[in-house]
Amino acid sequence: MRSLRLFIVSILTVSAFVSPARALADGGFAGGLFGQAQANGGGSIRGKIILADGNTPLHNVIVNLVQLKRSTETEDDGTYEFQNVPVGTYTVLAHMEGFPDQTQQVQVTAGGSATLDFAMKLAGLKEEVTVTATGSEQSVFESFQAVNTVDALSLAQDAHTSIGEVLDKEPGVAKRNFGPGSARPVVRGFDGDRVQVTQDGAATGSLGSQSADHAEPIDVLSLERIEVVKGPATLLYGSSAVGGVVNAVTGHDYAHEGWRGYFTGVGGTTNNQGGASGGVEYGTGKWMFWGNGTLQRTGDYDTPLGRVEQSFTRNGNGLLGVGHYGDKTFESFTYGYDQRRYGVPFASFFESGGEKLGSDVSIQARRHDFKFNGGWRDLGGFVNGFRLTLDYSDYAHDELEGAEVGTHFANKNFMYRGVFDQHKTGRFSGSWGFAGFRRDFSSTGAETLAPPTIQNNYAVFALEEIDFERVKFQLGGRVEHNGYNPDGATDRSFTGFSGAAGVRVGLWKEGAFVANYTHSYRAPALEELYNNGPHVGNLTFEVGNPNLKRESNDGLDLSLRHDSKRVRGVANFYYYSIKDFVFLAPTGAINDNLIEARYDQADSRFVGTELSLDLAARENLWVNLGYDYVNAELKEAGTPLPRIPPMRARAGLDWRYKSFDVKPEATFVRDQDRIFPTETRTPGYTVFDVSGSYTIAHPHYAQVFSVTAFNVGDRVYRNHLSFIKDLAPEIGRGVRVSYTIRYF
Repeated sequence: MRSLRLFIVSILTVSAFVSPARALADGGFAGGLFGQAQANGGGSIRGKIILADGNTPLHNVIVNLVQLKRSTETEDDGTYEFQNVPVGTYTVLAHMEGFPDQTQQVQVTAGGSATLDFAMKLAGLKEEVTVTATGSEQSVFESFQAVNTVDALSLAQDAHTSIGEVLDKEPGVAKRNFGPGSARPVVRGFDGDRVQVTQDGAATGSLGSQSADHAEPIDVLSLERIEVVKGPATLLYGSSAVGGVVNAVTGHDYAHEGWRGYFTGVGGTTNNQGGASGGVEYGTGKWMFWGNGTLQRTGDYDTPLGRVEQSFTRNGNGLLGVGHYGDKTFESFTYGYDQRRYGVPFASFFESGGEKLGSDVSIQARRHDFKFNGGWRDLGGFVNGFRLTLDYSDYAHDELEGAEVGTHFANKNFMYRGVFDQHKTGRFSGSWGFAGFRRDFSSTGAETLAPPTIQNNYAVFALEEIDFERVKFQLGGRVEHNGYNPDGATDRSFTGFSGAAGVRVGLWKEGAFVANYTHSYRAPALEELYNNGPHVGNLTFEVGNPNLKRESNDGLDLSLRHDSKRVRGVANFYYYSIKDFVFLAPTGAINDNLIEARYDQADSRFVGTELSLDLAARENLWVNLGYDYVNAELKEAGTPLPRIPPMRARAGLDWRYKSFDVKPEATFVRDQDRIFPTETRTPGYTVFDVSGSYTIAHPHYAQVFSVTAFNVGDRVYRNHLSFIKDLAPEIGRGVRVSYTIRYF
């Protein structure tokens, strides 16, 4: 503890004295950047933003000057302008809720005026943004981390009931599930506590990481986008993000005048899917008010081999919010409610040791979430802004056996996070802050595996970027403490340091090479330390180990990127060496009709690659290609780790004619024969899908009609990461339709 306090003092001392001195040297503490602009004869950036379909101006579009963290809005005629911009190269980002964000590069010269126009589209190949990778808005192409995003229209067209189903085909992302209702993303082979799922940067407070039959309480139909940061994101998001972060973004960050809204309706065959989602947002002066709600259901789904009983889902969600957005300050408060029930197929089969084929086990969950965001921005001094997030989540679910409650779980989580934004002075920019949470976990009933436990977490972190135009460096560090206080069991406490160094080099006008080295630590999760009993959700009789040590990961990420009007490509390679990797080791015994397994530790390594290439064969015809592969094993024995995704490739077309868009795609998956001793081999397969949409755009609203035919060949195939893959193949041939209207 003494060493932690010394480190915190050191971080604050360096931040308070070293960086202000640098800021003063670059032009003054409070006005260095604008003083530099005047001294260099800074220029201006202006332009116009229109709706691509119809060529009508779009008003109240948020336009961000990313590197300077300055923003403005378009006027009624769609125009915007930035003045007193220092000489240099900048990224300009256009943002409007419901539309994919767009970015462009611009060069500002002394006394010059640069013109940059945008044509916003509801769908299509686009330059997306992320706010999770570095804590600030940044284009995917410029990010130091490997990031991919899914926009609102794609979420409506896919219209799945769980976040794992939505992200299953994203590069480097697979789904772990115990039926469709509990599907959760697996990033680069990392699962459970090693992948953090957040909403607007705050952990969901669920128990989705602890068990394959636990879901994440996220309503995908109401989101603005989902971001996936692949690889260690521990600097900003903690030790449970050692494998990556999946962030669900709801929006509502800026004020605008008047009404905006959306409505989406979905329906589908093969699982009798039906649902609707709607939301409104009203702005007056500096105030914003918003609300949305979703109802969605699916029945038991059909496969070429028959129906999978107890695979139904029922979701209901709602969100209310109010915000005040001044010139320098902002405050917002939201309340969210999520309620869902879904079946757990074949749970009775495993509980009875294979004697009972039917299953009447389901999970009924609910979550209350209260969130406050507030702070200051555009202050002009060394500390350019500050953002404080407070989030209280009250989550609970019942595991039902018929109508009877078998086990009740409760998880209450209070999270806080404060980030100071450093004004860009010369070549330097960055952020630093603090974060933590207090978690109160308990369970009662048949699967009471761990005792009631209080978990306390707190951390300090800092991230600095040095920009030499063509070459950029990023350095960061985080110290984090995790403490567990269980009833009737041994207290455990872990403190560790995570650090990272990255470089981004512009190789040619549209190309860049990015390299990152990361050293990160992960404290053992509550279930790894204290679980003891039958756990059907993981198909094992789990025996925790309160003597586990912390994990230590040294990782290398390499990325080669190209982004032009006709060719967009990304090639990622990664290698992670994890010391004292925690895993479930089978003992060979059968306990309570389940395989007994103890949490153990051994050194492991993960190595893999992700390739993505989009080529414009013609102006209205794109060829989309992708590939991903991960190989993970225990080092000493060379034993493959369990539930690692098999090699995948995809090939598709994107053909556009006026308002029509057609996308056929084939996914090729190799058999997975590198398996853990308790696993079975999964055969390879090929699945064909095709989707089409038609867009009707007007000056203040747009409508999108879409149809998706999935598993067109009615292929029998199995997901290697499914806990019920040997009993239940994936969904058979079907059609999904959706309709979306957006007002702006």
